Amino acid sequence: MPIKEMSQVKHVAFLTLSNFSLIAFSNAIEILRMANYLLGEEVYQWSVITVDGQPVEASNGLAFTKTTKLDFANAPDMLLVCGGVNVQKAVNPEVIKLLTQAGKHGMWVGGLCTGSYALAKAGLLDGYKCTIHWENMASLCEQFPSIHFMEELFVIDRNRCTCAGGTAPLDLMLAFVSARFGKHLVAEISDQFMVVRARDSKDQQHIPVAARVGYSHKALVEVSALMEANIEEPLSLDELARLADLSQRHLQRMFRHTLNMTPMHYYLNLRLRRARALLLQTEMSVMSVTVACGFQSSCHFSKSYRTLFGYSPSMERNQHKPIPPLHALASSPREPEESLLGEFTAA
Repeated sequence: MPIKEMSQVKHVAFLTLSNFSLIAFSNAIEILRMANYLLGEEVYQWSVITVDGQPVEASNGLAFTKTTKLDFANAPDMLLVCGGVNVQKAVNPEVIKLLTQAGKHGMWVGGLCTGSYALAKAGLLDGYKCTIHWENMASLCEQFPSIHFMEELFVIDRNRCTCAGGTAPLDLMLAFVSARFGKHLVAEISDQFMVVRARDSKDQQHIPVAARVGYSHKALVEVSALMEANIEEPLSLDELARLADLSQRHLQRMFRHTLNMTPMHYYLNLRLRRARALLLQTEMSVMSVTVACGFQSSCHFSKSYRTLFGYSPSMERNQHKPIPPLHALASSPREPEESLLGEFTAA
């Protein structure tokens, strides 16, 4: 069966595992509901399934009662596995069998929160890029070496999609809405849910350094904290070593061995990611962001930014300019011949 494009996904099934994360589930399904509400028609369908069709409890004790079994005769376009706590216990042979069948059927499959573990266990992520909540990242990297784990909030690789949980499913589903209906509908949905900015696939999870490298690396955690506290006026390598009571050589060796990069390279990436957050979340000028993130030269800032993200700071700002909501466009005197709902009518 040919793989559908993102823009062709219309029916989404949510496979809820025992102790699934209700916030991840709700953030995903509410995007589909709001798209239907704003367009005034049912452009998306969803169903909530379990292995046996019986409701299962979320991690907070609540249960979604309107559940059913997966019907392959009327298969959804995408199956999203909703995981939560104790996911290893929830992924039993029946879940593996269901996911294996779904993979053979050719539908999109994805994981919300720890749902990625279920896909990995079923062999559906071998050779794919994916993500999972940062708490589970280290152990899964060891357990599934054939999977390329990423630190982004969500990852879409061919007909696989995974996200970190929490509010990240909101951004994942907005990416699917954007692929089908465009950025204007995404802006309107974001306004309804009071979301300042829909995050994209380049946005990373904020992973505490202690969780990234292990709590036994106290010196590295301390140096990273010094870096985060000194973004506008970066410390030199000598100052970092002196404040951490380490030799420069030891500091260099520690970062290379643990993070596979030099301390100053890590520091630069930290400052650049802070700069991206400021560009996307504030109205600060590019020059103000340059200064706030410790760059003395706008040329150096732009070159470094392009190296890490693939485009310049000014391009970043232009790509993410606020989009007028649908109702504002509808009342605009320009191009009156274009019907708003006509523009977003489902294929």
